[in-house]
Amino acid sequence: MNKSLRIRPAHPSDVADLFTLIQALAEYEKLSHQVTGDAEALREHLFGEQPYAEAIVAEWKNRCVGFALFFYNYSTFLTKPGIYLEDLFVLPNYRRQGIGKSLLIYLAQLALEKGAGRLEWSVLDWNNPAIEFYQTMGADVLPDWRTCRVTGGNLFKLADNS
Repeated sequence: MNKSLRIRPAHPSDVADLFTLIQALAEYEKLSHQVTGDAEALREHLFGEQPYAEAIVAEWKNRCVGFALFFYNYSTFLTKPGIYLEDLFVLPNYRRQGIGKSLLIYLAQLALEKGAGRLEWSVLDWNNPAIEFYQTMGADVLPDWRTCRVTGGNLFKLADNS
């Protein structure tokens, strides 16, 4: 690993940097209009009384240049916990230096420490550089699975179907 790079668990003092990276990720994915949260909600959900997710950060010469945000899930078929990687992002000027690889390696090691049966995530179908990168890291891109999501008004409608 490059001596300029440090991968570590995120701390509450990293929240502003994390939220800035989340906004940069949304811009890269052409989804900025979907960022409706804020840094305070992120702080509460990562470090509050009941954390819902965890994050790791990539520091390059003491500057936060990348992150991975994840949470635990469960596989009924494996009867083991798993890690779901919600987001992984490295600022464009810092790509191709092993940062994304180091973030994934850290998560794979964490998964094994926790006795997890899998590490999984989604990737946008148009993001060929990411797909190729993930495949070189040993990931299978599952062609038969599609993400299902209920948000906003549809979530309220579904909840009201009593």
